[in-house]
Amino acid sequence: MPITQTQLQNLASSGGDVFSADGQKIGRIGQVYVDDSTGEPSFVTVKTGLFGTAESFVPLQDATVTGGDIRVGYSKDEVKDAPRVDPDGRITPEEEQRLYAHYGLSGGGYTSGTDRGGVSGSRDRGTRHYDTSGPTTDDAMTRSEERVRVGTRQEEAGRARLRKYVTTENVTQTVPVSREEVRVEREPITDKNVGAARSGPDISEEEHEVVLHEERPVVEKQAVPVERVRLATETVTDQETVSADVRKEQIDTDVDRGQAGRTSKR
Repeated sequence: MPITQTQLQNLASSGGDVFSADGQKIGRIGQVYVDDSTGEPSFVTVKTGLFGTAESFVPLQDATVTGGDIRVGYSKDEVKDAPRVDPDGRITPEEEQRLYAHYGLSGGGYTSGTDRGGVSGSRDRGTRHYDTSGPTTDDAMTRSEERVRVGTRQEEAGRARLRKYVTTENVTQTVPVSREEVRVEREPITDKNVGAARSGPDISEEEHEVVLHEERPVVEKQAVPVERVRLATETVTDQETVSADVRKEQIDTDVDRGQAGRTSKR
């Protein structure tokens, strides 16, 4: 049973999943495409790959809808191996044929092959997609773009530490030292010292000893505090330039008025 317009509207805003014929989840619902001539749903894109960056087209023939999810009549591998088609809002007849051939459908398949509005050539035959960011009954399409917001975060950049160790250096200082030396002094006999000179025997042997003294350098070492050392931090502000790639959605308008024309509004 074909998918109804009510189910189509629900799918466009549900953000549901697409499941294979054997019940495996293939990916998230991306965009629902309808036939220009009949208005019937014909394809759905499935967001697969890392972060849903890849989109695969799947025919909606024999598909069933449960709530906001779709179950298609194909395996997960068939969907992931489908020909790459740019989900830009239009499917050309050539792209349709490649998709039908991959899924084993006959040419023309589920979508109508009739040219639109009498426009010559088959280029304008194909499908129209609905913006899944809102209800399909809305007459406007939302264009979004990414904006860069730059901030800062604090993280550890390194560590500083104080380490105390002992070194030895030779210190030389000059210090005066004194010593006693012997000097012989002779004095003549006078009336003043004649008594001391005759106090002993007339002739004798004797020794007279004098103790000599001298100073020697003495080294004493004493540890004394000379300064206090600590670690402090200060904040230094630099200017850094950052760059990032941002994505923008662009909206193209196709106008059919007797000839194929395309204008781009940004």
